[in-house]
Amino acid sequence: MPQPFAAPYPLSRPRRLRRTPALRAMTRETAMTPDNLIWPIFLQAGRDEESAIASMPGVSRLTVDRAVEAAREAHGLGIPAMCLFPYTGPESRTEDCAEAWSDDNLTNTAIRAIKDAVPEMALMTDIALDPYNANGHDGFVVDGEIVNDPTVEALVKMALAQARAGADILGPSDMMDGRIGAIRAALEAEGHGHVAILSYAAKFASAFYGPFRDAVGASGALKGDKKTYQIDPANAEEALRMVGRDLSEGADMVMVKPGLSYLDICARVKEAYGVPTFAYQVSGEYAMIEGAARNGWVDGDRVMMESLLAFRRAGCDGVLTYFAPRAARIMAG
Repeated sequence: MPQPFAAPYPLSRPRRLRRTPALRAMTRETAMTPDNLIWPIFLQAGRDEESAIASMPGVSRLTVDRAVEAAREAHGLGIPAMCLFPYTGPESRTEDCAEAWSDDNLTNTAIRAIKDAVPEMALMTDIALDPYNANGHDGFVVDGEIVNDPTVEALVKMALAQARAGADILGPSDMMDGRIGAIRAALEAEGHGHVAILSYAAKFASAFYGPFRDAVGASGALKGDKKTYQIDPANAEEALRMVGRDLSEGADMVMVKPGLSYLDICARVKEAYGVPTFAYQVSGEYAMIEGAARNGWVDGDRVMMESLLAFRRAGCDGVLTYFAPRAARIMAG
């Protein structure tokens, strides 16, 4: 009598390559190194001081001299770039936002100081009016409307002041129409053609930005919301169109913001355009991870590293993250 057929044990055993740390390392598909990190920091006036940001546990605003020390630390950890954001008190916020393009504002002062101390550090800046605007918006407000073209003129002045101070990368985060082309033309005309633009091309009207607004002092100032100029979170095709537009106007790199909730956008941008693509692990994302870790609900270091790896797996060349120094130390072993 014929014996029942006995299927051979599967020839493929995926667990073979998971068996030891060495085998897992050999077959790992995605790598994360300090080269993939940009560290955003917050600046404040004064000297030899820092102020904790309650909604971002572990993050503080730094005076310029302490920002210089932070740059030395970052360089020592192999982090190639930092992004500077100023805290501007209510007394310095005006409707004309003139402090935004002052050669001696906090950002431009910090650029010069860091470049003098750590010339190898690439410095990225933020181009938007919200840290300087009495209304808390990224653009000028006229009769309740955020006006586009006058705002673009102001952003060009802001960009040129940052380029003169020595910025390597300009980060227009305002989402006004036409600002990349106007900034690129002005940079070329004034001899700053070497300055790169990392455009916040796909920036969504997200609820994840709250702690950041605390950090730069914009929370109490904001009147209304930013839905008339930031992208609806439901719109993926629009985000891709905005990326294409900014590249056509002269952006060198593009960013998706926020990050973790928009990894699908990151992947689609990289696949569609093949350009240097970055994501911002924004303040709300940072606060959720760090808050849960401090309450003992998750393993903070493991969740942090897993979240950063997700950006790389989605196709990002790098990520702006407040975790950058901590992650770099872990990578160093």
